[in-house]
Amino acid sequence: MHAVLARRLGDPDVLEVVDLPVPDPGPGQVRVRVVAATVNPIDLSARSGRLTSSGLLPRTTDVPLGWDVAGHVDAVGPGVTRFRPGDPVVGLRDVLVAGGTHADAVVLDQHAVAPAPRSVDLVTAATLPLNALTADRALDQTGARPGDSLLVTGAAGGVGGFVLQLAAVRGIETVALVRPHQVDAARDLGAVHVVTDGDALWRDVRGPVPGGVDAVVDAAVVGAAAHAALRAGGTFVALVRPFAPPPVRATTVVVQEVFADGARLTELAALVDFGLLDLRVAEVVPFADAARAHALVEAGGLAGRVVLVPAA
Repeated sequence: MHAVLARRLGDPDVLEVVDLPVPDPGPGQVRVRVVAATVNPIDLSARSGRLTSSGLLPRTTDVPLGWDVAGHVDAVGPGVTRFRPGDPVVGLRDVLVAGGTHADAVVLDQHAVAPAPRSVDLVTAATLPLNALTADRALDQTGARPGDSLLVTGAAGGVGGFVLQLAAVRGIETVALVRPHQVDAARDLGAVHVVTDGDALWRDVRGPVPGGVDAVVDAAVVGAAAHAALRAGGTFVALVRPFAPPPVRATTVVVQEVFADGARLTELAALVDFGLLDLRVAEVVPFADAARAHALVEAGGLAGRVVLVPAA
């Protein structure tokens, strides 16, 4: 099978499409024939060496890439009862050293897989697992309830956009920090208030929400400036541990760490089918152009996700 690997660490041009043996599923595992797999910032960090330098990845000559996947089950291991060959599924790889989803096939534990949403194609469905599970868990960790207020930084991005939509479903009042050209997009995703000046975040958030918001999800890694918009005793959820600000004024600071959760992913896929979660694809790129896909994600400013697809 073909797989996209970083045979050495560095810029996007280190990526190669290589031939690897097709993996066999073990007990409790399924093999997914990949239709599409999203490129995420963590793939850029793995390729560039940032994960290795931080101790999250061992030094190796073959760095597996890809977390999200959408495709069809084509083999199951002993003890698998939830899926059969042919089932359309989405899933998440959450073990960095295991085989990546940027390949023709990937083996995952059955608990990491969910039935694909029926209302969208599999290329679009590939954008759901990592970002939606991250957003959902981050929102849970805020402890926000209906009527509470929530600041979401990077609110038009992959994770931030899902936070806005999930917060709207839960009846949480959101303040979205976005770039000026993303104001309409943020409102379409459910933002109640929109601000665009990161330098004046404390002032601009406390205008519509006197005293500060009840919680923050810092998808854009703003850090202390976003924390200043939080009320005393509120909860700040960071997505990147080194950039989590220290708690002050009796606040709670939590670092969200995503993991594969097929049961919750099934529920999120249902929200897609109910029209409550919007999935956005910016560009579809073949494996052979993986370097261009990484460059697109690295440049930022996309109105959706970049998705890799195997050769036809």
